[in-house]
Amino acid sequence: MIPQELLYAKSHEWLKVDGENGVIGITHFAQEQLGDLTFVELPQEGDTFAAGDEFGSIESVKAASEMYAPVDCEVVAVNEALEDAPEKVNEDPYGDGWLIKVKITGPTDALLDAAAYEKVTEEEAH
Repeated sequence: MIPQELLYAKSHEWLKVDGENGVIGITHFAQEQLGDLTFVELPQEGDTFAAGDEFGSIESVKAASEMYAPVDCEVVAVNEALEDAPEKVNEDPYGDGWLIKVKITGPTDALLDAAAYEKVTEEEAH
């Protein structure tokens, strides 16, 4: 359940890179840990974040969690469907459950590949 073509942050966000643009979401592991999502708070288009900055929050029946920008970026689109249907993140975290689309404004070399991220999840699961 860890797509090979994505990059990952230790805080369980993923980044799909397409040139200078990207799509950010939370991983299958993260949504599984949170349980059934009830609310997603996302930034506005035009907001800018440095890698590690909090860009929103996500709430479930079990917990609330902050989400962090995996890379320096500017928000160019927000998944407004999540306002009415936060469960899309549970159902399809790498597809319809994406969170924000961004223009990448900094390096991605601090992010993990799929194999390195899998080790992070294995350590946290034990």
